[in-house]
Amino acid sequence: MEKIAVYAGSFCPFTKGHEDIVAKALPLFDKIIIGIGYNPDKKDVFSEIERQMWVKNIYKDNPKIEVLSYSGLTVELCRRHNAQYVIRGVRNARDFDAEQELAEINKRLAPEIETVLLFASPELRMVSSSMVRELWHYGEDYSPFVSYELPER
Repeated sequence: MEKIAVYAGSFCPFTKGHEDIVAKALPLFDKIIIGIGYNPDKKDVFSEIERQMWVKNIYKDNPKIEVLSYSGLTVELCRRHNAQYVIRGVRNARDFDAEQELAEINKRLAPEIETVLLFASPELRMVSSSMVRELWHYGEDYSPFVSYELPER
């Protein structure tokens, strides 16, 4: 059976930290679906179309990666695409605690789906989408943290 994983998030924007997690996951799975999710609790600065285009461009030459947008629960996305795994990235202890709670909730909702935690490389642990958005907002250099150019403010 093909090992399919979903890496889901708002990815607003998709950072080099996210790329690091995907790079670590690639040898583990036959297919990775990067799900750009809608989170009603977040106000996205960049459109769903922009975010999807940026991620698709990063992985355009990688047949193991599919990029799509979705709304709803991540475990439902997994079920729709026969994914047996959810990939989550961890930068620090705070992330670990939050991801552990999320994994436990997902396990109750979908016992057939396993969460895989992958730890960020040390040089990327400080990278977050919110930090990149703040640099971008104030006109500071965000380029060390993303692989593409963000739109003009």
